[in-house]
Amino acid sequence: MNLRRPTVAIVGVGAMGGALASGLLEAGWPPADLTLIEAYAPRAEQLRSSTGCHTVSEPAEGITDQDVIVLAVKPQGITTTLEQLAGVVGRHHVVVALVAGVPLAVYERSLPGVPIVRTMPNTPALVGEGVTGMAGGRHASTRDLELATTVLSAVGGVEEVGEPLIDAVTAVSGSGPAYAYLLAEAMTAAGVAEGLDPEVAHHLASQTIKGAGAMMVGSADDPATLRERVTSPGGTTAAALRVMESGGFRELVGEAVAAAAARSRELGEEAAG
Repeated sequence: MNLRRPTVAIVGVGAMGGALASGLLEAGWPPADLTLIEAYAPRAEQLRSSTGCHTVSEPAEGITDQDVIVLAVKPQGITTTLEQLAGVVGRHHVVVALVAGVPLAVYERSLPGVPIVRTMPNTPALVGEGVTGMAGGRHASTRDLELATTVLSAVGGVEEVGEPLIDAVTAVSGSGPAYAYLLAEAMTAAGVAEGLDPEVAHHLASQTIKGAGAMMVGSADDPATLRERVTSPGGTTAAALRVMESGGFRELVGEAVAAAAARSRELGEEAAG
């Protein structure tokens, strides 16, 4: 098995599964090394035509010779998918689950002895700028985690955490793009209120968030240091931040992340039950 280029089957080629397939192809995976499993026939035909990958309708038809099996189905469809995989997936496979809220115990109950890697990606994976939290199951070796990382890295960064922290990952990065979009909405509306054209305000807000993110990723300094560099004493930024701090901005973000994490735990308990 080649750690750099494992063969991959993707079960469910919707938004996230499709993003991963595109990322793998762009990263240099040969179409012959990818199998796309898509039950909806017109979608399967479109994928076959656009990617050149082998496309099948049933999971059992496309996973036998693949190294990594990616599950990118909706949570409500995971029971059926696991029933289809039982007896077909073996210990020589690595199953990488991109299914929100479903704990490792559910997979390990249906696929005993199989290495499972539970993940929490986010939607910037659609443009190759995602970040995925990853937790290995009881049977996942270091090599299995390396294979999973190799595949997931095609659409962004990967952070390994313990499964109890997947809910925190969900709250910070899984739901996080929505927080950034809400900030952009508010900044755009405020810019319009100050007289800017809506399109100009939207572009200014979007590019500012993009640029700030790029600076954080590319800098050795932490966000607090970067913020301090922008904040001249008595200046415009200081005036703005004073309002945000007095309004409880940090506390509100903390409460929002805690609420998302709590809901993630609830969904996991429901799935396990």
